[in-house]
Amino acid sequence: MRWGRQREEWSVVLTGTTPTGYPILLRPLRPEDADDYVSVRARNKHWLSPWDATSPVRVSGSRTFDDVVAFYQEEALAGRMLPFVIEVGGELVGQVNVSNIVLGSFRSCTVGYWVAQAVAGRGIVPTALALAADHAFGVLGLHRVEVNIRPENVASLAVVRKLGFRDEGLRPRMLHIDGDWRDHRSFALTTEDLDGATVMARLTHSSQQSLGRHTVEGPTA
Repeated sequence: MRWGRQREEWSVVLTGTTPTGYPILLRPLRPEDADDYVSVRARNKHWLSPWDATSPVRVSGSRTFDDVVAFYQEEALAGRMLPFVIEVGGELVGQVNVSNIVLGSFRSCTVGYWVAQAVAGRGIVPTALALAADHAFGVLGLHRVEVNIRPENVASLAVVRKLGFRDEGLRPRMLHIDGDWRDHRSFALTTEDLDGATVMARLTHSSQQSLGRHTVEGPTA
């Protein structure tokens, strides 16, 4: 099935700096990103495939890159999704998708993310997640942000723990990942958890605490 191109485009752009000083940009995926996107996904196939969503049923045909971009545009314009790509130094290095946005009495969303192995461990994903979550809370007026992670995904678990997400427990066989139904742990933040602060402030505080724990004091005079 091909998705029709939208005349309208969503244009949310978020910027921030990691605790170690890397400026990052979150922006919509564009048709002209095709070569860069396909290239970074191909280079990171083995790094990402254990955590990639798959379909439990046979899908006939395939979507082009333009179809994917058009679908993202349609979902974003409908208010159901904020599908960002992550840029560092002008290079596309990952994605953070705010999806399943529901308003009304629920006012919640789920967030997923990935980043290229070459830039992992630099605070890029925690910063991207913090920026997206703060936008969800502050601009969209949501009450709850949820992240679901396979228990084996140590790197991703470190991201939510760094931001102080609450562990809400195991959900057996929750999502179809890497060819089978996989268990996930659910993590969440609500506005009550933040108590007026921002998720970016939590990241800064967490990073300062980590730096303090790893700083060795020299001899005093």
